Formats: sequence, structure tokens, C-alpha cells
Amino acid sequence: MRNDTTAQSSDEAWEAYFDKLNASGCFLGGSAIGGGVCVRKDGQMPAISDYLDGFIRVRAANIEEAKLLLDGNPVLEAGGAVEIRELIKSE
Repeated sequence: MRNDTTAQSSDEAWEAYFDKLNASGCFLGGSAIGGGVCVRKDGQMPAISDYLDGFIRVRAANIEEAKLLLDGNPVLEAGGAVEIRELIKSE
């Protein structure tokens, strides 16, 4: 989820959204994302992205199915952006 809205989401809104995801059987976890550093082997320290604020993992057959799970997402409801990314399975 991107950190691109000034609207604050209530704890109740998040609780309702997580309850809905849990009920769907598709919720696999997630977390807020705090500060950190970006490290490169050559010693340079590029800036970390200010755009990402948290992530949620869900099980979905495809991107369209994942979009359906965004219904009620507090970031999206507040006008913010949510990126959907595929996690590549290791062989």
C-alpha cells in the first residue's frame, strides 16, 4: 500500500477489513513498513522509497481476483493507491 493520502484510517476500519479478509480464507499476513536503509555491495546508500507504507499478502488465482479483495481496504477507501504484485514461487 502506498503512503499517498493524508487521510487517517481508523483502527475500526482496519479491523473490519482484516475480518473480511480472514473470512475469505485468502489472507496470508502483512505488516506496516517502518524506516530502514537501502544497501548496495559497492557501499552506496540510495534512499529508501517513501511511497510504501505496508503490505498485505493474499492468496488469489490472478490479479483480477486480488482486486476483488481490495473492497473495504482503508488506504484505497481514503483515495490512496494500492499496488498488486505477484509473488513468484520458488522451484
